[in-house]
Amino acid sequence: MNKNITSLQIKIKQQLGDLALDVAVNLPLSGITAIFGRSGAGKTSFINVLSGLTQPDEGAIHLGSHCLVDTARKLCLPPEKRNIGYVFQDARLFPHYTVKGNLNYGCREKDPNHFNDVVKLLGIEALLNRYPASLSGGEKQRVAIGRALLTKPDMLLMDEPLASLDLPRKQELMPYLEQLAKQVNIPIVYVTHSLDEILRLADHMVMLNQGKVVASGHVNSVWGSPEMRPWLPPKEQSSLISARVNYNHPNYALTQVMLSHNAFLWVSRLSLHRGEWGRVRIYSNDVSITRAKPQQTSIRNILRARVDKIHHAEDERVEVKLRVGETHLWANITLWAIDELQLQVGDEVYAQIKGVSVTKDDLA
Repeated sequence: MNKNITSLQIKIKQQLGDLALDVAVNLPLSGITAIFGRSGAGKTSFINVLSGLTQPDEGAIHLGSHCLVDTARKLCLPPEKRNIGYVFQDARLFPHYTVKGNLNYGCREKDPNHFNDVVKLLGIEALLNRYPASLSGGEKQRVAIGRALLTKPDMLLMDEPLASLDLPRKQELMPYLEQLAKQVNIPIVYVTHSLDEILRLADHMVMLNQGKVVASGHVNSVWGSPEMRPWLPPKEQSSLISARVNYNHPNYALTQVMLSHNAFLWVSRLSLHRGEWGRVRIYSNDVSITRAKPQQTSIRNILRARVDKIHHAEDERVEVKLRVGETHLWANITLWAIDELQLQVGDEVYAQIKGVSVTKDDLA
């Protein structure tokens, strides 16, 4: 990959029956970018254009300074010239090859060290001499991911790799995907309709609807956007916040994390060291608002905040967007509470947080 690469730049249009794919977005060249949307939104069509399996009617795709498509110049590299790995929903392994044979298929050069690194990363050492028919669904997908990585791609595309797996197999594969995101220094474009997969894996997120981008950016930002609200029922509405480990409590199984300057939270003990990053999820129903700082309360997390937005939702429920330092936090409270507190945008308040969960470790 060219050292001057700064982003994956995509601006394409493609008519596919009733679907008009019209995407203009810049994606980072590291971490996992989740492509999210309803069935038929254009997710798979989008990554098929990236891979070269289909051609856009017009537009351009630049992997940094490497041009993959530019219809104005009549340039459209075929898939084999793009150096892109693709992992499909079904593993698509060759049944007559062993796992080792499948892994080596398509490798341009023999690199024993790289082979061993990939095999170790995916935990498939014991599978090398077995045939696909004897593998579980999760094992097949790990082999498919390994085969893609062994081609030393500049980008990895994954089309709902967990969709065809039952829950135990999904749970088996998820830790390997988490390690993949941390250790592989290439962009991973990951198609999914699972919010749980986004929470555990994604760094960035693109929402598609009817072939168009409706939201794009860091997953924390998109998760808290108005476009995301319809996907989350009231009890699931929440805020995602990146936090850095400050220290572990000497007497209790708690870790203090820093959200921003002078804003700290206590969470269940993390297996991270001081200075390492994680991501916390705070449910909006677990956040209450008070004008005065409470004294002698069982709630451990109380943050000074400012009211940034007040949105009247359904069922007498009010969504309040709070600014805490450089981050934002959502609270669901009642219309009665709004009236009694006489809350207005710009008010200084305190947010009481009853529960915090960690969704992703070691983001750094």
